[in-house]
Amino acid sequence: MKIVEGAESLFDKLTLWRRYLHEHPELSFEEVETAKFVVNELERIGNLDVETNVGGYGIVATLTTGHGPTIALRADMDALPIHEENTHAFASKNDGVMHACGHDAHTSMLLGAAHLLSEQFRKGKLTGTVKFIFQPAEESTDARGRSGASYMIEAGALEQVDAIIALHVCPWHPVGVIQMNNGISMSNIDGFEATIKGTGGHGGYPHLAIDPLWMLGTILQTFYGSVGRRISPLDIVAASIGKIEAGAANNVIPSEVKIEGTLRSYSPEARKKLAKEVENVFKMAEHFGGSYEFHLEKGEPALNNNMEVNMLIEQSLKEIYPEMAIHWEPFGMGGEDFGYMTEQIPGSMFFLGCSLEDGLDRDLHTPIFDIDERCLPIGTAIFVAAVNQFLNRKEVPHPIKRNSIQRGA
Repeated sequence: MKIVEGAESLFDKLTLWRRYLHEHPELSFEEVETAKFVVNELERIGNLDVETNVGGYGIVATLTTGHGPTIALRADMDALPIHEENTHAFASKNDGVMHACGHDAHTSMLLGAAHLLSEQFRKGKLTGTVKFIFQPAEESTDARGRSGASYMIEAGALEQVDAIIALHVCPWHPVGVIQMNNGISMSNIDGFEATIKGTGGHGGYPHLAIDPLWMLGTILQTFYGSVGRRISPLDIVAASIGKIEAGAANNVIPSEVKIEGTLRSYSPEARKKLAKEVENVFKMAEHFGGSYEFHLEKGEPALNNNMEVNMLIEQSLKEIYPEMAIHWEPFGMGGEDFGYMTEQIPGSMFFLGCSLEDGLDRDLHTPIFDIDERCLPIGTAIFVAAVNQFLNRKEVPHPIKRNSIQRGA
């Protein structure tokens, strides 16, 4: 059976899986039932070696002939703390939790790929090894500031893997469009907590206080201006404040103001410089007679798409979907902990058009996010075709080389 025909034949199963997972979402580090569901489906296939509890609730299923190159496919499984506003029959049954980023679709497509590739292995059509990595906790970090990818890497999920591929549904493109990019494609993610400290005092005697709210005005103006004036316009960066807390009564000048925000960047150099410049902004409190504290929590690294792995995906697309449009552009300033994996081995993520033709803006991380399920067999087929391309390379198999850090096409 041809790859596209095989994927299309799974449409009912892909839809069934996706809708079940959508109805029963679980937050990061809580994917107990999701993992059980995935394991049950994998065990039905029969010729997979299934390893559970890999770095938490992670699952690694393996097909192998015992020799040859190794490629991995990755999907994430967790949902978001969002109350779903969709009214379809399979809306979330877990109040306040929703698959608003398409991880239900990612997991379903990887299950589909496992079904098709297992059949190819049974028929002796492929030589080598395929690892199917079902990853928990992509959306959030734990108390140690770590997400699922780092734990799975630590547990050995990428050992002896030569290359890895992931996908992400894309609501800004319709079904039939793929977005790809070479090099840095999504940003480094860092969070910060800062405190501006004064002495506080009586609201009727402000001249006797060192007012941190007064300092805040200048600090905020400098914060929002520093990115454009202190960081090179050739660097891709963004800095935002999302939370400010101060005070408890209208006649009391508080002693401190707490601020939380996020820093985004594409290059390692810009990442360091941005953090330094932002801390310097809060250090201004000292000039007004106050003091400050600044804490930076480093998050996931930038997603670095390997050019050779992208060529593999592109060639696969040309063979199975020759008319499919490829949109070459970075994916934006969002974060993706798949970046931990592309730090370790050559890998790439592509974005899969999924938008519904209903005129609504169903963007990622919104209460009305949804997909056109016709994308499900397409993503499945691309996974399978890429594995075939990799394992059936005509030249002598060799490790794909790691790209140097690039800013993207």
